[in-house]
Amino acid sequence: MHNNSSKLQAQFVIDNDFEVEKVSDRLFGSFVEHLGRCVYTGIYEPDHPTADENGFRQDVIDLVRELGATTIRYPGGNFVSGYRWEDGVGPKQERPRRLDLAWHSTETNQFGLHEMVKWLRKVGGNELMEAVNLGTRGLESALDLLEYANVPSGTKLSEQRRANGADKPFDIRMWCLGNEMDGPWQLGHKSAEDYGTLAASLAAGMRQMDPNLELVVCGSSSHGMQTFGTWEETVLSKAYDLVDFVSCHAYYQPHDGDMASFLASGVDMDGFIRDAASTIDATKARLKSKHNVYLSFDEWNIWYHDAKESKNPEGIGNWPVAPHLLEDVYSAADAVVFGDLMITLLKNADRVHAASLAQLVNVIAPIMTAPGGPAWRQTTFYPFSITAKLAKGGTVLEPKLDSAQVSTPRYGEVNGVNAVAVRGADGSVSVFAVNRSLEAEAEFEIKLPAELCGSSEVKLDAKTLHDDDMFAKNTLEQQNRVTPHTNETATLDPQSGSVKIALPPVSWTAIHIQ
Repeated sequence: MHNNSSKLQAQFVIDNDFEVEKVSDRLFGSFVEHLGRCVYTGIYEPDHPTADENGFRQDVIDLVRELGATTIRYPGGNFVSGYRWEDGVGPKQERPRRLDLAWHSTETNQFGLHEMVKWLRKVGGNELMEAVNLGTRGLESALDLLEYANVPSGTKLSEQRRANGADKPFDIRMWCLGNEMDGPWQLGHKSAEDYGTLAASLAAGMRQMDPNLELVVCGSSSHGMQTFGTWEETVLSKAYDLVDFVSCHAYYQPHDGDMASFLASGVDMDGFIRDAASTIDATKARLKSKHNVYLSFDEWNIWYHDAKESKNPEGIGNWPVAPHLLEDVYSAADAVVFGDLMITLLKNADRVHAASLAQLVNVIAPIMTAPGGPAWRQTTFYPFSITAKLAKGGTVLEPKLDSAQVSTPRYGEVNGVNAVAVRGADGSVSVFAVNRSLEAEAEFEIKLPAELCGSSEVKLDAKTLHDDDMFAKNTLEQQNRVTPHTNETATLDPQSGSVKIALPPVSWTAIHIQ
């Protein structure tokens, strides 16, 4: 590691001519699962002072809009592998209470598909990404759900939807064929062989009803799964031409206090994406297919798996409703790693066409609520909201980065600074950068494209998220302890066309040049 007196040097060249890919809006998706307090006392709390006539918390809706989340994956997650979608439609007083085996809880079914669609309409400009149960169910149930949701009228299930208050179809375009079916923890876990066969038959059947669906097949639940690679290969060999996406899931946390490796988590995510993409390419070549399959990174986040918050309730007589589960409180360092993961997704925008931050409220989430009380932003809220605001509708430019290295026990020598540039729809350029070093400040120089040089009209705005205590957190008592601040060190020399900025150790920065 570097000593305190040394500074990291990093240079970044932006060239407008070398484009990687347009940024898909779906890269800024999130995830609402029936888990803990994500739904109940998260987005839905009829008794809350801000609740509307549907029971939706308006304070949460306001924060979701500010966050900039787009596609919402629903209703799980592990939860979906035991879920009967019919339980969540129709008159609320007639909906059954069921055991949820995934999270050892009771599901009241007071919130279901209709409520989700209404909630998304209220948030505005969002898309629903629906997951189907391939754990305890299969083709028939998925076709029933598709008919209920997407057929305009004239059949038993479409008329049932209309009777339940939705005259027009929901027109759900994006569907997940099960969840983490490679994981032994999954209810109805299957081998790659069995899952691939089932997914292919499901995809073919769903397309007979609605040919233009976009279908996501389960990839590996983490880069470290023993079946990683062979799972994707087996599943894709059966379903390649019938699906549009393979899912990737990844969660990061520090192991044994190793913060240096934790800060370089983006290196692992980048490797995961490259490895999964090469399996797609190999399968495409082997099948001589002309069809393209992309990655849907539909679960990603920081998650302290072994914290007490992540321990399920236990006991045959103990099935609480909406218990406090997975309520990680994020530090400044967590937000920096989170920002680095977003940079990694953007750098791979040519392969990753959709992504879902898991999850949206209370459960490993950027937004926290107190039942009956306030809602507030976690530290991770800011890298997401600022990146979404500046990068949506933009184009990723090929990164040319030269950075001094830092050493990590897990990944060896890695770039001390990681960065990506996005040209906005308005022609402005945004650079997102992290300093992964624990001690050294980084001197970061950005060479701008010619069209941004030589003009005195160029405006520069730089926001940095950093705290001298990298373990500082935003809590109910101190909701704004960690927030981004204007980085006063940022200077622009229009003649040489370069921006210079100091990035503090363990920091995330967004630089907007227009």
